[in-house]
Amino acid sequence: YPPKERNARQEFNERHIPGASFFDIEECRDKSSPYDFMLPSESHFADYVGGLGVSNDTHVVVYDGDEVGTFYAPRAWWMFRAFGHKEVSVLNGGFKNWVKEGHPVTAEVTQPTPAVFKARLNKALVKTFDEMVQNVSSLKFQVVDSRPEGRFRGTELDQGLESGHIPGAVNIPFHSFLSETGHEKSIEEIQEIFREKKVDLSKPLTATCRKGVTACQIALAAFLCGKRDVAVYDGSWSEWFHRAPPHYKVSESKRSK
Repeated sequence: YPPKERNARQEFNERHIPGASFFDIEECRDKSSPYDFMLPSESHFADYVGGLGVSNDTHVVVYDGDEVGTFYAPRAWWMFRAFGHKEVSVLNGGFKNWVKEGHPVTAEVTQPTPAVFKARLNKALVKTFDEMVQNVSSLKFQVVDSRPEGRFRGTELDQGLESGHIPGAVNIPFHSFLSETGHEKSIEEIQEIFREKKVDLSKPLTATCRKGVTACQIALAAFLCGKRDVAVYDGSWSEWFHRAPPHYKVSESKRSK
């Protein structure tokens, strides 16, 4: 983690589920932001997914080709939901298991018929830097961080960036929710993981990570338990590290110096 450098479009062109369109999270984002993968504007998202043939009536199923089973797909799933689209699912087990189970794949790229998509940002599903700063003292919502433990604790670098976490955050590495085969664990197992970390799914919850991708796995896991309102801190650690005051960055490496 992160996965080795991959060319997702090339992987898609070589083999994909018949009829699938390629959703590029490198394209469908706010390119003017200094932070990775920030949400695009409503009109940018609407134009982008409309071009993929998605209208407001389309049931969208998202998957990715990652070896862990599911890595990027929940980000696209959450983006659709953040822009008001309810009919969106993640393929359980991802492309890896689709292939393993012997389902059809193709290299034939189909051109979707463009559709009209109207996007309306649901601000309840997105947290900003200012809201996260206020929450450090107000504790209005719980914060779960989906990064590996070493990065959360600040004991290992994260792609050259010093690591650590937001005060009060709880660490549940995203892969905790995936089985050895790369499928989502059962609802009972997921509920138990949240319980062990004392995360109350009946109360407000925001997920964070390094750049807003694996945080969406927390939102998906909670969604499977019936909690549909988990917000994602879009800027995540990459923004927090650059903008938060030093005492708002909890790191064990600092203490040991």
